Amino acid sequence: MNSVNRPIELSRKCPPAEGAFSVGVIIVSSDSEDLADGNSRETDAHVHAEESALAKLPGNDPRLASATLCSTLEPCPERKSRPRTCTQLILRSPIRRVVIAWREPSLLVAHCVGVETLRAEGIEVVELSSLGDQARVENAHLLR
Repeated sequence: MNSVNRPIELSRKCPPAEGAFSVGVIIVSSDSEDLADGNSRETDAHVHAEESALAKLPGNDPRLASATLCSTLEPCPERKSRPRTCTQLILRSPIRRVVIAWREPSLLVAHCVGVETLRAEGIEVVELSSLGDQARVENAHLLR
């Protein structure tokens, strides 16, 4: 399935960085059309994958209401480099479904609560933990 494997492929495009995960994201319409994609550090050293993908679509795009955001990592609930976190960006969008491959470990953010934050606001979050090992490969430099 394209929406499952494509974020992992996109995470491989991220320049490795100490202190930052390599993440890939794709936004898929309800009829499986790729609407936008993004990866960490795609446009600058601080851009997150969700931020990059969402920036490629107008916020009022009617397809977003039934779209799914697929990410290799749980969206961040806190951030130092930008005014809005990835969970805030998702909540400000019409997207109501998020699929992740991996929950963020307590490595850079202690007790990451991106999934809980999204669920508390009515977003359906699905974890495909079977893809977690593949998502962690691009982040092995952080997990040693």
